[in-house]
Amino acid sequence: MLNKKTFDFLEKIVENNNREWFAENKYLYEEARVDLLMLITELIKEFSAIDLQYSADTEPKKALMRIYRDVRFSKNKDPYKNNYGIAFDVKAYGPNTPSYYLHIQPGKCFFGVGFWQPESQILKMIREEIDYNASEFLSVIDADDFKTTFRLSEEDKLKKAPKGYEIEHPQIELLKLKSFIAIYNIEDREFFKPTIVNKLKTAFKIIQPFVLFLRKATTV
Repeated sequence: MLNKKTFDFLEKIVENNNREWFAENKYLYEEARVDLLMLITELIKEFSAIDLQYSADTEPKKALMRIYRDVRFSKNKDPYKNNYGIAFDVKAYGPNTPSYYLHIQPGKCFFGVGFWQPESQILKMIREEIDYNASEFLSVIDADDFKTTFRLSEEDKLKKAPKGYEIEHPQIELLKLKSFIAIYNIEDREFFKPTIVNKLKTAFKIIQPFVLFLRKATTV
């Protein structure tokens, strides 16, 4: 579980996103970081027991993403993120590997699993696997436990049929996707309860068929 102060710090960042304020209040960030690392340590233990490609030796500090923004190519020059990002990278993580990501932001927390805007070749492979094995993929995303916990994100989607597929294809709406991400939305208050680890552990178990399908699709 997390301390509410960890969320409070993010709210303060939104109001005071500048280096001067951060320098004066960096102790608040350090307290939040310690809190987050404790949660990450618990999750690493649970997740590695479920997905054997996820290492129990993962260092918690490597899973916690930097709060500092890269503003070099952005119009938004705020130096700090207003969220905590936690990436649970599996062994040999790379562009052809589905990922696990926990996003912590007041009012916008979620656990995301899959591929976000993959390279064109990887996207092609996923679409081909869905085309060839549609029944298998549908059995995954139509399963009761998947539907009651996750939703397949449709935020990143083509308006027309992708090259090589007809608009009449029975799975055209799935094939239009440019990202294959399963999203589990989590209310802030759940992070303040001891049950949050079990909730995420359960979600991690539920999403395994989805992960295995994507891994099979992208195995070279």
